[in-house]
Amino acid sequence: MEGKKEEDEKGVEKEAELRLPDGTTVKLPVLVDAAGQTFVDVRHLQTATGICTFDPGFSSTASCQSKITYIDGQKGVLLYRGYPIEQLAKQCSFAEVAYLLQYGELPTVERSMEFQEKLTYETMVHEHLIRFYQGFKPDAHPMAILVGVVGALSSFYENTGNIHDPLQRERACTKMIAKMPTIAAIAYKTAKGQPIMYPRNDLSLVENFLYMMFAVPSEEFLIDPVKARALEIILILHMDHEQNASTSTVRGAGSSQANPFACIASGIAALWGPAHGGANEAVLSMLEEIETVDAIPEFLFKVKNKIGSRRLMGFGHRVYKTWDPRAEIMKGTCDQVLRKLDRNDPLLDIAQALEQIALNDEYFKSRNLYPNVDFYSGITLRALGIPRSMFTVLFAVARTVGWVAQWREMACERTRICRPRQMYMGEMRRKVPQDIFPEQQWPVEDESTVLRAKSPGLNPAPSRLLGRTVSVKWNPNQHV
Repeated sequence: MEGKKEEDEKGVEKEAELRLPDGTTVKLPVLVDAAGQTFVDVRHLQTATGICTFDPGFSSTASCQSKITYIDGQKGVLLYRGYPIEQLAKQCSFAEVAYLLQYGELPTVERSMEFQEKLTYETMVHEHLIRFYQGFKPDAHPMAILVGVVGALSSFYENTGNIHDPLQRERACTKMIAKMPTIAAIAYKTAKGQPIMYPRNDLSLVENFLYMMFAVPSEEFLIDPVKARALEIILILHMDHEQNASTSTVRGAGSSQANPFACIASGIAALWGPAHGGANEAVLSMLEEIETVDAIPEFLFKVKNKIGSRRLMGFGHRVYKTWDPRAEIMKGTCDQVLRKLDRNDPLLDIAQALEQIALNDEYFKSRNLYPNVDFYSGITLRALGIPRSMFTVLFAVARTVGWVAQWREMACERTRICRPRQMYMGEMRRKVPQDIFPEQQWPVEDESTVLRAKSPGLNPAPSRLLGRTVSVKWNPNQHV
């Protein structure tokens, strides 16, 4: 505790004064982070004054201290552990960037090989877990399967549940990174009704994902290096993005000391929401709706005048007020994939024309609506043969690396359980009317409480439940 307090005090630059409604003032510490940004520390405000801050969506609230990812939305900067995302995407592999996020430094050649080998030998999943997939309907969404299966991992790997044990934390993070591509690929195969393909130790994590997704037992499958590298770049770009909705959910669940697999499952559930993980699907739907380049002006007119439900998807970002630094990389990757695979996608022509028109339109420029990473990622994934139902799943595969890094950082700090306050706007204390809802009487001691369900067509049997007569009827429309 003393060391933590001393660390906090090093970041204190000065104090801010808050004037309360009764005229009194409260002094609050002002903290400065590594980038020079200023934060007013209100951790003790409620206990000292009884007053809380109000910030729905936490848009002006820092929920934690972190050393993993830095974003400057005004300048379009994204750093993983201090390294620009542009350099990492161009120069590093999936395993190398995953190592960086976990341990804080890029690996040496030896460390990189060791880490890759460790991931390789953790890619398989328990055979009983595979049977778990058979309980889902054939048309189940892969994200629904992902949430359920990942949440069930804790029952298979019990030696990873003690979050206070560094070795168990290490095991949990490694297993989660290595097994997520396998779990995702099996979800896809289950939905397709195809036999699952087991991971191969001679392939990298990214190559294995393509193999497990698209290979079949009846013929040889060759890994296309262009597709593998494009997928690797997409995964690197999506690995972490500071305290977004799903990452905050993982940290929030982790603050209760829940097992790591349950925490990651909670992050998957948050990512499933269309406002978070489904943006690239929405971009494809928008481009398909536009249909031709000539129809772009009419579409943008409807967007600007709010006609119908038209929205310009893939432009603008909650954090970035200029270009998303990942967007330019994604655009270049999309061009490379379509050119090297000799694909002529008409949606790309629409996307490029839409980008140029929107970037030169004062309406969008004045609102800081620039292309984000989702604008070109959907087209790229489609060119790689990834079905639309798997877009968000792929996002989860990538973001798992960031989730476990954030979870581990939080677990090491022994973070207090998350417990936000609220502004209560409902009714105050009221009395339940006794004439309508009389006080319930406890049953007599020798009176049995039995519910009997008779066969269809027979008279229902009345029973006593806490002093009330209950009729149990058979309902032919009962859902399961």
